[in-house]
Amino acid sequence: MLFNSLEFLIFLPIVLLVTFILPKKIRYIWLLIASYYFYMCWNAVYGLLILFSTLVTYLGGVGIEWCKGQPWEETKITRGKKLCVGVGFGLNIGVLCYFKYTNFLLDNLRDFFHLLHIELNIPEVDILLPVGISFFTFQALSYLMDVYRDDIYAEKNFFRYALFVSFFPQLVAGPIERSKNLLKQLATPPKFDADNIREGLWLMVYGYFLKVVLADRTAIFVDTVYGNHGNYQGLYVVIAAILFSIQVYCDFYGYSVIAMGTAKLLGYRLMDNFNAPFYSRSVSELWRRWHISLNSWFKDYLYIPLGGSRKGKVRSYVNRVIVFFVSGLWHGANWTYVVWGMMNGAYQMIGEALMPLRNKMVKLLGLNRESASHKIMQTVVTFSLFAFSTIFFRASSIGVAFEMIKNMISTWNPWIFVNGGIYSCGVEQKNFTVMLISIGILFVSDFFKYRGVCIRKEIMKQEWWFRWLLMAGSVVLIVVFGVWGSAYNAGNFIYFQF
Repeated sequence: MLFNSLEFLIFLPIVLLVTFILPKKIRYIWLLIASYYFYMCWNAVYGLLILFSTLVTYLGGVGIEWCKGQPWEETKITRGKKLCVGVGFGLNIGVLCYFKYTNFLLDNLRDFFHLLHIELNIPEVDILLPVGISFFTFQALSYLMDVYRDDIYAEKNFFRYALFVSFFPQLVAGPIERSKNLLKQLATPPKFDADNIREGLWLMVYGYFLKVVLADRTAIFVDTVYGNHGNYQGLYVVIAAILFSIQVYCDFYGYSVIAMGTAKLLGYRLMDNFNAPFYSRSVSELWRRWHISLNSWFKDYLYIPLGGSRKGKVRSYVNRVIVFFVSGLWHGANWTYVVWGMMNGAYQMIGEALMPLRNKMVKLLGLNRESASHKIMQTVVTFSLFAFSTIFFRASSIGVAFEMIKNMISTWNPWIFVNGGIYSCGVEQKNFTVMLISIGILFVSDFFKYRGVCIRKEIMKQEWWFRWLLMAGSVVLIVVFGVWGSAYNAGNFIYFQF
């Protein structure tokens, strides 16, 4: 069930109504039923996958807690705890790899033996990737590790824990919540709060704007250029790369904001997954502000256990390479994602390695890093580097990505902005204007967020008539300018495939 579908707009009010009618003690049961129904609308069989991941990590948490209470020597207790974690991680990662990477591994195995002039007749395995499997798997595994580290108690109520893993607002595309935040909230059901309703609605409205007005509109231009990459050169590719960066941001940020709003209506608080990343002054800052829940997951459960930066600079770089390799592969079973991840890791390591030289240049040239012009220059360079890397993220293969880069640098065609060529990529002039205005709204909103100003809270301080008038106007504009598709064919959120 998609957030931008009529089914969800019917489903959500029913869930809200029943939730606040039921006694607090049994609300989590209802939310669990609703969450499984929400997920099983895609494929009922895959509800078993969530149940499997839930059962394995629940028993793992209980097992860790049991080991802690045994009158054993410390080394034996530690071995028991590690066994529980190892089994939980092994089974969950195994299932994830089967569904997500089986054909990827088989394809690479064929290619490897082909280089050795050996032909392997290995058929493709017909596997349908379950929606959001990476997200709920990582959320369940983070709980298991938190129990091992004594950061959270082992939840004894299986159904409450099952709701933590399957909570429908953030089930299929995050944010990947931590047990210390969401599980503790689920243990104490909130009261009905009108402020939560108002704030939740504003979050959802902004999320729908990001998705159906901006992301789905830029997608038309992007799909046209990437789908016919041989026919577009020069600035067409540049604009497509820029617009795809905005598309993937608005698509995923839009989902995250709708998820936050939906949870807020129910009285629960989810983490903010993005923090104005395109105003970052370095790639490392951008990644601290982009997909925060996933990047913090890799930091806490992969980078730090590998040794982090505690074992010297060389080991730190090796650990980063591993993290960005895994992060790229997490996004999809294609080497294009790995290259994208490794590029962003390389940006950061090269930036750090050149920092002494950069400091000398700044001093030699008498530059002021705190000046507005210097900050703008850093922001533009950071965004450009990120946008360039997304060519690999979006391209169907590494070869196509390099072909597009070649087409981009081999032609200089600024006249497309004058002769109307820019409007030949599926987005005519009027829609292109709407897109530019929407991008302007996005960057103004993110600028205030970057400066610590929450526009939503400022709106909620205004008179009731102004708030509702603005709300009604926003909904009308989204309905009028949203890209809904023929016969209301709601577009999938990009990150559902991960």
